Amino acid sequence: MTPQPESAILHAVRSHLRLMGWMVVRNVGCLGSHPGLSDLTAMREGTTIFVEVKTLTGRLSEPQERFRCDVEAHGATYLVVRSVDDMAAFTGGCLPLDGVT
Repeated sequence: MTPQPESAILHAVRSHLRLMGWMVVRNVGCLGSHPGLSDLTAMREGTTIFVEVKTLTGRLSEPQERFRCDVEAHGATYLVVRSVDDMAAFTGGCLPLDGVT
């Protein structure tokens, strides 16, 4: 199997979250953004998760590690996902909200 590029994994993960009823925001790093900000922020029924998408061999950078620690220190959930299957393992128990696609 040919490894997927990070952009393809990110698109698939974002689509999966939306189908499961999550509101998904694509975070784009730019001047003034928080160093290490996750690729995605998703919200559903009062729960917010921060999702960093990596390839099978990808690693978190030092700023990403710091952001992860900060997020977890504040009681939020930070996930590193390498496939839609990784994301589905987290969302598996969630049913889509009525009327949300």
